[in-house]
Amino acid sequence: MIVKQALRRAAMTLVEHSIEDASLEAEVMLMHVLGVSRAGLYLRLDDILPIDRGEAMAQVMERRLEHEPLAYITGSREFFGIDFYVTRGALIPRPETESLVEATIKLVNSRFPAGDAVIADIGTGSGAIAVSLALELPQAMVYAVDISPRALEVASINCRRHGVGVQLLEGDLLAPLPEPVDIVVANLPYVSDAEMGELSAEIRLYEPSIALAGGSDGLDVVRRFIAGAPASLRSGGTMLLEIAPGQVQALAGWIVSNLPGSIVSPFGDLGGVTRLVKITTPCRALATLN
Repeated sequence: MIVKQALRRAAMTLVEHSIEDASLEAEVMLMHVLGVSRAGLYLRLDDILPIDRGEAMAQVMERRLEHEPLAYITGSREFFGIDFYVTRGALIPRPETESLVEATIKLVNSRFPAGDAVIADIGTGSGAIAVSLALELPQAMVYAVDISPRALEVASINCRRHGVGVQLLEGDLLAPLPEPVDIVVANLPYVSDAEMGELSAEIRLYEPSIALAGGSDGLDVVRRFIAGAPASLRSGGTMLLEIAPGQVQALAGWIVSNLPGSIVSPFGDLGGVTRLVKITTPCRALATLN
C-alpha cells in the first residue's frame, strides 16, 4: 500500500464512524506515524508505506475509533501558536482559552510598562496558559498552580520544552502561592453535574473529570476561587476567568452582590462568544465573603 491509499482509507474509516474533520485527522495520524510535517507527508504520497508504519497506523486508528482524543494519541496540541505536549491527566487546551492569554497580555502591557507583573495561572493543567504568558511577557513572574501532580508533570515538560522559568506549585486553587500577585488567570472546572453526562465520549472517557466538574450549577469551584482571593491578590488586582456562556450573568450578579464596588467586565472569546469575565476589585472588598 502506498501512503496516498493509506491516507484515503483512514479518512473513509473516520467518516464511517462519524468523526468530524476526518480528512484532517487522517493527515495528522499519518504525519505522526511517519514523523513528518504536512509538507513532508504530501511529498511521500506515492511512496510505499513501510509495514511497521502500517501497523503503527492501525494501532493509532484503533485508539481513535475508541474515541481517544487525537491530541492524546499524538501527544501534541497547538495553543497560541505554540506546540504543547499533552497526555491523559491534563486537560487538552482549547482555542477559546487563548483569549485569556490575549487579555492578560493586554492588561500587563497597559498597567505594567516594564512588563514586571506577578501573574498566577490557577488550574494550569498542561501549562498552556502559563507557558504562553511567560514567552510573551519575559519580565513577568509567572506561577502555575494545580492540585493534580500528573498535570504538573505535563506542565513541567512544557516549561522545559519552551525554556521558561514558570514556578510550578501543587495545591488547591490559590493556597500554594507564596506571595500576593497582580493578576490571576484561571480556566477552572465549570461543567455542571447535569452536563457532565452529556459530554462527548472523547471528553467524558478520557479527559480528567477533576478539571471539568464544577458542581450543581458548574460554579462551585469558581465561587470558592473568588472567595479565596483576599490573601492572594494585591490591592486593585485583577482576575480573568473562563466560564460557560450561560453562566456569565449569574456569576456577574453574584460578584456584584458579594463584592461591593467591584468592576465586572464580561467579554468574548476568539469566536465572539461571551464566556470570559474580568474582575477588578480592592482586596479589602473580598474580605466580606464567607
